[in-house]
Amino acid sequence: MTDSSDPQPQNESAKTDHEGRKPRGIYLLPNLFTTGALFAGFYAVIAGMSGRYEAAAVAIFLAMVFDGLDGRVARMTGTQSKFGAEYDSLSDMVSFGIAPALVSFTWVLSDLGKVGWVAAFIYCAGGALRLARFNTQIGSIDKRYFMGLPSPAAAAAIAGLIWFCTVNEIDPNGFAYGMAVYVALAGVLMVSNILYYSFKDVDFKGRIHFLKLAAIVLVVAVIATNPALFLWVLFLLYAISGPLLWLWRRRPRGAK
Repeated sequence: MTDSSDPQPQNESAKTDHEGRKPRGIYLLPNLFTTGALFAGFYAVIAGMSGRYEAAAVAIFLAMVFDGLDGRVARMTGTQSKFGAEYDSLSDMVSFGIAPALVSFTWVLSDLGKVGWVAAFIYCAGGALRLARFNTQIGSIDKRYFMGLPSPAAAAAIAGLIWFCTVNEIDPNGFAYGMAVYVALAGVLMVSNILYYSFKDVDFKGRIHFLKLAAIVLVVAVIATNPALFLWVLFLLYAISGPLLWLWRRRPRGAK
């Protein structure tokens, strides 16, 4: 699980010119992926305003793909930069903060008046605060965990529900207030102190047992049969996992 607030890492050992100054300009490749994520988030807003909610939801998931690639490409090619890290954070705010809030608002929350826009704003503000906190805590917490729900996962939990309901022609007006609580709660979880597993300690370069590979292929195949449903369920379960683990850690020591 990557975090939208997992920006392109900075490379303090960037090459310098013959006078000892760092060269000007920006690295093209990782920032192309960041631009792709930004475009996908922007497109999601436009599609939502046009009433094309399935396209808007898919665009948010596409932004997640680009966001997961930019940092990895930067590390693989040694093109990390402070500019890339800042650009990545701004892109994340659009794709995983503003876009889900506005798409959910135009989808159903606008019918609730003040309740609707307050819920959307809570989510949007939660995304901004989550990004700002993450950027100031890089290197200060256990890399195995995120503090608070990662903004891409929060965005996916909202986009997945919208996608599922749109594909199955489910009228959201029947659970408009529930959607308001759902969106606001996602915003609150982003700024909470609840820990979420980051999957950063998983060795993707190492060898795995054949049965594990077969299981991964099976999971991908199942998701492909109904991506709207299974992607929503996947990220919903991830969002719930944090509070459940928090409750598990707080159980009485003698409890079985």
